[in-house]
Amino acid sequence: MKQQPRIILSGGGTGGHIYPAISIANELKARYPEAAILFVGAKDRMEMQKVPEAGYDIEGLWISGIQRKLSLSNLLFPFKLLSSLWKSKKIIKKFAPDVVIGTGGFASGPLLKKANSARIPTVLQEQNSYPGITNKWLAKGADKICVAYDNMERFFPKDKIIKTGNPVRQDLLEINSKREDAITKYNLDPEKKTILVIGGSLGARRVNQLIEKELDFFKKKEVQVLWQCGKLYYDEYRKHDNIKDIQVHQFLNTMDFAYAAADVVVSRAGASSVSELCIVAKPTLFIPSPNVAEDHQTKNADAIVSKNGAKMLKENELDEKFQKTISQLLSSEAMQIKLTHAIKKMALPNATKDIVDEIELLIRKDNVEVKK
Repeated sequence: MKQQPRIILSGGGTGGHIYPAISIANELKARYPEAAILFVGAKDRMEMQKVPEAGYDIEGLWISGIQRKLSLSNLLFPFKLLSSLWKSKKIIKKFAPDVVIGTGGFASGPLLKKANSARIPTVLQEQNSYPGITNKWLAKGADKICVAYDNMERFFPKDKIIKTGNPVRQDLLEINSKREDAITKYNLDPEKKTILVIGGSLGARRVNQLIEKELDFFKKKEVQVLWQCGKLYYDEYRKHDNIKDIQVHQFLNTMDFAYAAADVVVSRAGASSVSELCIVAKPTLFIPSPNVAEDHQTKNADAIVSKNGAKMLKENELDEKFQKTISQLLSSEAMQIKLTHAIKKMALPNATKDIVDEIELLIRKDNVEVKK
């Protein structure tokens, strides 16, 4: 293999596409410190900020998805697609990558299509149990498709699928030893149970409404709440911060400590969150967002719930069932043991390394063919 592989990663729009790509890039950089790595994302989306913060260069495409309702953005879509295909062709010609990796999101569509046209090996990393439209569109041309769930041959060619799991932060692999430090960091009472609430980096409106509504219930239960309400909602809910046993955070930067401190977790069911919760193995209540493509969060959660690894409530069930479900998760030791054992079995802690192993094989194969 060349000593300096050249790699393009593309994925974005949400943290669920960006952070796996950054994890893959970090592992590649650890193996090949002199590797040339470039990201390609969508202009004006969060990857244009998050990727440079992680230390990588990024190019932006003028691309966005098709909205469910008629909008100016939809009318512009054909022009955006043509523009992005043209710019992707220029990027690939100039950068000359050995391999191109797509982790989902609109920007990866035109880029990987042009990589296929140039006969450059491509790898897809699909985080969800129900793929997004971009990865389904790209699957035929991909060399390998790294997935996190079983039965993905319903969507992708069976011979291309490798079950690796989703990249997760390495500091989550061992959290039990961090519990004491975590309780100190968050100034918690070690004699009380702690509920961790996570709704994604931006926040989840319905989850936040629920937690606010149930504050008296938590008080009666004498539990502590570590509540990540998200960037979009912090100004609305910060008034509840430091009311007895309630902490409101815009964002939790030390998720390993947050998980270590938690006795029960209430979470959305984005792919990254589900993968992390399999690793940390805490009793979990999933509240999937219904406002996502193909209702994929419900499908992600159901893949765990169907194997008795977690509980799930849909948003329309919360008012009726939340208190009972949380009470069981807090008090039933038998349920806690059953859930944590089952969810731990679904953990794939070596996902990032396994994905990069597959990428390496493609780079080696490509270099052998070039030499011929």
